[in-house]
Amino acid sequence: MSYQPEISSLAGLWTYRSFIADADLATAFNDLEFGRGNIKIDEAPFGIFRGRIYDTGWALDLNGAIQYGTPFQVRFQGKGVVGGEEWIYDYLGYVVAPWPNGVNQRPAIVGTIVRTIPHSSNGTAIAPAGVVAQWIAVRQNDPS
Repeated sequence: MSYQPEISSLAGLWTYRSFIADADLATAFNDLEFGRGNIKIDEAPFGIFRGRIYDTGWALDLNGAIQYGTPFQVRFQGKGVVGGEEWIYDYLGYVVAPWPNGVNQRPAIVGTIVRTIPHSSNGTAIAPAGVVAQWIAVRQNDPS
C-alpha cells in the first residue's frame, strides 16, 4: 500500500525541530538541538513550495519545490534578516507515510538542512556555513 497525500495537504501549520548529527549516544538529547519553530506552508500552484519558518524574534521566507511521488519530496530555501544580518538555509524533506495500524499519528515531514551562509550566534560566536542537521516537522492543525 502506498501513501499519497492530497496535493493541498501540506498547506498549514507545522511544528519544526532540527537536531545536530552527532553519532555519540552519550550526548545529552538537549545538546543535539539545532533549531525549533513553526513552519507555515502556504497553498501554492502545483509543484511550488511557499511558506515561512519562524519563532519569537526571527523568521525566514521559504521558497522551493514539491516533487510529487512516493514519497513526496520538498526542497526549499529559507531566507531572511535576523538581528540585522542575512540568514540562508537549504532544506530537503520527505513526507512520511502513516502506519496502517498507527495510533495518534500526525502527518510528518523528515529531512536534512544545511546552513548556506554563516551568521553570528549568541552575539559573539560565528555559526559557520556548511553545518548539516536533520529535521522533523509535524502538522499542528487538521487539514480537513
